[in-house]
Amino acid sequence: MPRYALTIAYDGTDFCGWQKQEPMLPIAGDDRPGDQVPSRPSESKLAAAEPLELREGEDRARVALRTVQHVVEQAVIGVVREPVVLMGASRTDAGVHARGQVGAFTCGGEGDAAGWPVSRGTDRLLRAINGRLPDDVLVTSCAEVPHDFDPIRGAMSKGYSYTLHVSPPPPRGQGLRPLWDRRYVHHVWEPLDAEAMDIAARAVVGEHDFAAFAAAGHGRLSTVRTVFSCAVTRLADVQGAQRLRIDITGNGFLWNMVRIIAGTLVDVGRGRIAAGVIGEIIASRDRRRAGPTLPPTGLCLEWIKYGA
Repeated sequence: MPRYALTIAYDGTDFCGWQKQEPMLPIAGDDRPGDQVPSRPSESKLAAAEPLELREGEDRARVALRTVQHVVEQAVIGVVREPVVLMGASRTDAGVHARGQVGAFTCGGEGDAAGWPVSRGTDRLLRAINGRLPDDVLVTSCAEVPHDFDPIRGAMSKGYSYTLHVSPPPPRGQGLRPLWDRRYVHHVWEPLDAEAMDIAARAVVGEHDFAAFAAAGHGRLSTVRTVFSCAVTRLADVQGAQRLRIDITGNGFLWNMVRIIAGTLVDVGRGRIAAGVIGEIIASRDRRRAGPTLPPTGLCLEWIKYGA
């Protein structure tokens, strides 16, 4: 039974995140609450949810929220004509984008009535899956991998970016909000000190306990992670506004960790937090010492690397 790895890119705006969610929703006039939905989808996203068949032992139906895992998994099932489970490497939140998400699945091979034999080729499999996907998600590569390939445990490092559109009002700037790429950047009205932000970013590098940069309820036994690099770069101006990009790589990240680091660096750029106290914030393990959690809009999973 062959196993395939997919590299997946998506615009996360209209998705309820990566991970499949099949909540039991409340019914009008029924005082029983529905399931807790981590992504807190909007009414429009709930309207796009797919109703599921009633499960044994339950008196209310569930719905499948529009998640990347669900959409890609259904496309794969349509191609290989058998049930599969698509395992993803990173559980990106609602609204977070990706250029290099990795997912893997196993299906039937040679001699099976369904599945995808290796002899058919991964190029054909890539085209077949993409032919069943909506416009906001695309499989960019497909490869056969060993049977024990685990996209989560096998990941050696990950890279994220967070892009800022810095446009203060006159007289310091034009005050123009982003238009054409507004889904992929976070708008900041105040001017930012990019040099101070970059100095602060360097203090994040290394193995640390990042409890101060983790959302409550992260669910991890350990908050120790290693950041390999973190830098703030000025990009070409857009619409007369400054563009800054925060790039961070590491062996893994806690829930909202990148967005909280980005929010802390923005507060450094605003002058609310001194660049030299990042080490103290890390040592404190106190979430209240760090900056805000920035919106998902500007965040993108750039790549995931695996060992030889």
